Amino acid sequence: MIYLDNAATTPVRSEALMAMWPHLTSDFGNPSSHHQVGEAAAAALLEARRSVARFLGCRPGEVTFTSGGTESDNLAIKGVSLGAPRGRHIVTTPIEHEAVLDSCDYLRRLHGFEITLLPVDAAGRVDPAGLARALRADTTLVSVHYANNEVGTVQPIADLAHVARDAGVPFHTDAVQAGGWLDLNVTTLGVDALSLSGHKLGAPPGIGAVFLRGRLVIEPLLHGGGQERGKRSGTENVAGALALAVALRLASDERALAAQRTSALRDEFIATVLRVTPSARLTGHPTERLPGTASFVFPGTSGEAVLLELEARGIVCSSGSACAAGSSEPSHVLTAMGLSNDLALTAVRFTLGAGTSAAEAAEAAASVGEAVAAVASLGV
Repeated sequence: MIYLDNAATTPVRSEALMAMWPHLTSDFGNPSSHHQVGEAAAAALLEARRSVARFLGCRPGEVTFTSGGTESDNLAIKGVSLGAPRGRHIVTTPIEHEAVLDSCDYLRRLHGFEITLLPVDAAGRVDPAGLARALRADTTLVSVHYANNEVGTVQPIADLAHVARDAGVPFHTDAVQAGGWLDLNVTTLGVDALSLSGHKLGAPPGIGAVFLRGRLVIEPLLHGGGQERGKRSGTENVAGALALAVALRLASDERALAAQRTSALRDEFIATVLRVTPSARLTGHPTERLPGTASFVFPGTSGEAVLLELEARGIVCSSGSACAAGSSEPSHVLTAMGLSNDLALTAVRFTLGAGTSAAEAAEAAASVGEAVAAVASLGV
């Protein structure tokens, strides 16, 4: 098997497993318990929080551990919007992850918020000037993802955050896909909230984190014991937090070399696919894209049929977001970028990881041509 679906999930790193193991076996205490076992767990949790904060460039108290990217997005968007709103207006984009779009829709339906969706260009990029025009006196939050989960386009987050900051509007970015590849320093980016998911960068599913700038007033989603400084009640996942801290440290240490190597593989992969499949069309920005993401549409085919042909050849990839797997609807990302519904339904996404070899990338690219030709010959 050649695994090219790292945007959906990544293998757990051995170092992360090693960090978790003691806190799943011998050091299993509840960090809220006031005895030796509990206090040891609390100390480990604090060290994990400090480690994540170091790589985000923030204070430990500004890191809240969650169950993953979806909860992090929900907490950032609903928490900020309901905490101390300037008004009832949110600005986002039509190509965000469903966790962002559905959170905004919840606020619209149940709390009377108005949602402005910024248009994106054909490559999926947001224009900072467009954001400036969309801001109003009652804008409470701007949420724009750092990198798109389907096509890999990277947004000019620092420029967008600067526009929001000048207007006094908090800025959130979903950095779930960017976590293993791009700089996450929140001061450099200028953001007020940032979401992360552990299983996208080598930690297991079930752990995530969200940076929430200290000056923000947050309305919690979960109520109960008041853990995570009252922002997220529930017994903390100490083992998961340690795994996330280790995975984030390793990603930060290896980022420069891994990004350079994987970008070169991605570019060769794209070039080969376009050569062996002349009808293929690359989606997303040609250069401002995640190092491992190569996404295409194959006119005259079905994306799902191409996926099946590729899997029969040992190539594992996807038709887009794993959260929308099985949907018969065209990708909202691709249609917002101007593709027709029919063309969007031919999409296939390949996401290379830091461990993908040159031989695997070359074999997969050659297999794409074979798979597309097989599907086209059947008229599927």
